[in-house]
Amino acid sequence: MKPILYSFRRCPYAMRARFALIYAGIQLEHREILLKNKPQAMLDVSPKGTVPVLVLEDEQVIDESLEIMLWALQQHDPDDWLSHKEQAFDLIDINDNTFKQWLDKYKYADRFPEYSQNDYRLQAEFFLQKLEQQLCQFTFLFGNQPTLADFAIFPFIRQFAFVDKAWFDKAPYPKLQTWLNTHLESSLFEKVMHKHPVWHP
Repeated sequence: MKPILYSFRRCPYAMRARFALIYAGIQLEHREILLKNKPQAMLDVSPKGTVPVLVLEDEQVIDESLEIMLWALQQHDPDDWLSHKEQAFDLIDINDNTFKQWLDKYKYADRFPEYSQNDYRLQAEFFLQKLEQQLCQFTFLFGNQPTLADFAIFPFIRQFAFVDKAWFDKAPYPKLQTWLNTHLESSLFEKVMHKHPVWHP
């Protein structure tokens, strides 16, 4: 039996997990789900009902995206994605716990009428500025090769950029724009975004 991955193609958390699993060469059974119709088999192993969920061969369940990434990289990490791990965790923590909140409000501004979409974008830009500073030093966040932080953060910057792509493309973040496009045009991203049919038990 191969590990089972419950995933949803466009979810940035599931996307980051798939990056690591594909890169590490993990053979698995991919179960594409619909978030509006979650299969009972997934809820039985992870009642919180979010993707990704990885069920290992020994039936151990990993249902946090970053933990799935780390598990995959512990199996196989040929390009040393785990270098700069401590700095990566610090940056990912800001992404997951602060930037993501502003990203959601920016993307779904009609659900948060307290402030305008522009206000939410301004709040989110603190993180874009931080990444731009990092990328002024290197091609990727911690050097000239991508590491854990690049792949863990990219799906969220991608989501942010496509809320208003015309604005993003003209924004004063040239290094970040290049970084984003490098990922978007990569063969690994193409594999990560492969379309799977919805899984039915």
